[in-house]
Amino acid sequence: MMKVVIIGGGPAGIRACRTIKILRPDMDVIVIRPEAKSLIYCAMPYVLEDKIDFEKIYKKDELITGVGASLIKASVVAVDLSNKTLDLDNGSRISYDRLLIATGAEPILPDFVPAGLENVFVFKREDHLLSIHNKLKEGAKKAIVVGAGSIGIEMAQAFKHKGLETHLIEASSHLLPSILDKDMSELVEEKMDENGIHLHLSTMVSEVRGNRFAEAIVLSDGARITLSSDDIVLFSVGMRPNVDLFKDSGLGIDRDGIIVNERMETNIEGVYAAGDCTSFKSVIDGRPIPGKLATNAVPMGKVAGRNIAGRQDYYEGFVNGAATIAYGVRVGGTGFNETVARKRGFKNLIVAKAETTAMFPIFPEPGFVKVKLIVNADTGDLLGAQVVSTMCVTEKVDILSMALQNKLSLDRIAKLSYSAQPYQSFLPANNAIVMAAEDALRQLEDRRRG
Repeated sequence: MMKVVIIGGGPAGIRACRTIKILRPDMDVIVIRPEAKSLIYCAMPYVLEDKIDFEKIYKKDELITGVGASLIKASVVAVDLSNKTLDLDNGSRISYDRLLIATGAEPILPDFVPAGLENVFVFKREDHLLSIHNKLKEGAKKAIVVGAGSIGIEMAQAFKHKGLETHLIEASSHLLPSILDKDMSELVEEKMDENGIHLHLSTMVSEVRGNRFAEAIVLSDGARITLSSDDIVLFSVGMRPNVDLFKDSGLGIDRDGIIVNERMETNIEGVYAAGDCTSFKSVIDGRPIPGKLATNAVPMGKVAGRNIAGRQDYYEGFVNGAATIAYGVRVGGTGFNETVARKRGFKNLIVAKAETTAMFPIFPEPGFVKVKLIVNADTGDLLGAQVVSTMCVTEKVDILSMALQNKLSLDRIAKLSYSAQPYQSFLPANNAIVMAAEDALRQLEDRRRG
């Protein structure tokens, strides 16, 4: 019987495990997970905001054991990829025929932060959640969140909900810079400001002062925010792949993680990797790009599982669709925003926009939907899209992600066959995605004429 060992019990590991056992129930699949429990990570901020109970975010071990796989709760402390063995912290050694590495990523704490400060946190694991929850119970009065990505935005709202004086610090000129351009983030900034969150944009943390705890944060503009031992500093400034275990293993590893091909194979035969611990490419331009999202890890895990099980499957690349919410304003993006597109060499862009109400405009408060498309003016190819709305944006982001995955032309996007219903959409006469695509086509035609 072929033995498959999976290191990691997050989205990629779970999905690969289930895929293998469904396709090949005869395979012996073992998942090694260091955590006592697996969590729904993106739901963690809402526990602190009192929107979800703790027990709701725990995944059941039956996701693994229910398909006939084995689960070992331990940490791998040494690997020998030549002899196909793993040493665990419980003293045991496990051999394998095929190995899947799905060790995920860890949040970054900048090097300039003194080690061991009791009120400085990052946020990804259960212990991070529990530590911050306990600090809140101890009577925190002030919170500083460094980094205004999705987690930073959501955690700032959670701290404000708890009654803390909340500061949100972002090096970029606007919030959510990896998802939105400045023009699409303005309403988010307005909402955060209206709700009493102090925004520090185009600002970096220069220094964290303190010994046992952070006593002050010094900003690049000269401002100084003082803190007590009960207060909270949260860094949400990015993730790094959890690959230290494999540094001397012979695996190909770069800054973003373990290098894999479209089958999730590494440079060592029989060793696969998937999820946040990997380095992979963008589906848009075929070049390496960060993609540490659960919505990337899941399909990568499926592809790895199918190939381990003997099927032929391929993962084409990251699209990086993502979404969040700020005080009732739903936002999302996919592909490249303008800043990313230009950094990746697309200098000649067309930006197309459209706006409709979110419901039939005959209702008294119909809300709105704004769509922005970023297009390569030289070729007419869609490069990315952003959506801001008072209603759910994820289905529109998903449609536009599908367009990017399948390299749909603007003409095809403009011919999208859509649905309409009074409480859920604009009038049948139009659709914001279609309108934005038509705007882009008009701009392309004008450039070609001019």
